[in-house]
Amino acid sequence: MCGRYLLHRPNAEIAAYFGVAGPVPNWPPSFNIAPTQQAPVVRRHPETGERHLDMLQWGLVPYWAKDAKGGARLINARADGIRQKPSFREAFRRRRCLVPMDGFYEWHQGADGRKQPYAAALRDGAPMAAAGLWEGWKAEDGTWLRTYSVVTTDSAGRQAKLHHRMPVLLPRAAWPAWLGEREVGEEALAALLAPLDDSLLAFWPVQPRVGKVAENDAGLLERYGDAPPVEGLMDDRP
Repeated sequence: MCGRYLLHRPNAEIAAYFGVAGPVPNWPPSFNIAPTQQAPVVRRHPETGERHLDMLQWGLVPYWAKDAKGGARLINARADGIRQKPSFREAFRRRRCLVPMDGFYEWHQGADGRKQPYAAALRDGAPMAAAGLWEGWKAEDGTWLRTYSVVTTDSAGRQAKLHHRMPVLLPRAAWPAWLGEREVGEEALAALLAPLDDSLLAFWPVQPRVGKVAENDAGLLERYGDAPPVEGLMDDRP
């Protein structure tokens, strides 16, 4: 599961890294992006073929939904059912996107039942490109709501010490296929939805207050010294 992530890098830097065209939306840095909030995603424009950076709401609302209330429940799309589940199958075929992240959070539940949040980031300090799906939903008054979901897969390596699910993080070479810039079949797309090489990730315990949506500052990334150790998981913040 991916229920919180962060993106604090400057807008222009994200736009350049993902090679987007057109106007870049202005968004504030966030160290605690939560479901139902607006965040930037990278989509391919169907007419020009260019990549665009747009603000969408986290929590996918299927185009056929009667109302938008269920979006908060569809923040993640499981890779193993993405081609069959009605909520995601059309988006998988036609509306795939990249979700820029500087890192994500996961909660580890210890033997005593206490949950401790951890941050995960790329060791080299680069932005993450999480696989996403997006959808457009039209309200009765004619207005459009555009939403997205983060694709998750089974965890591997040290990530599995924290939680059994993790976001699908796509390498640059996979972006054209996932965005639809290069035509590939569904089997090839599904093959992209694998856990990232464990050696590329760093993990460290962070402040428990990250669990509160109202908490949003750089201090959330500070190493939390009172966290109980997790066997086999090295504290290795980059």
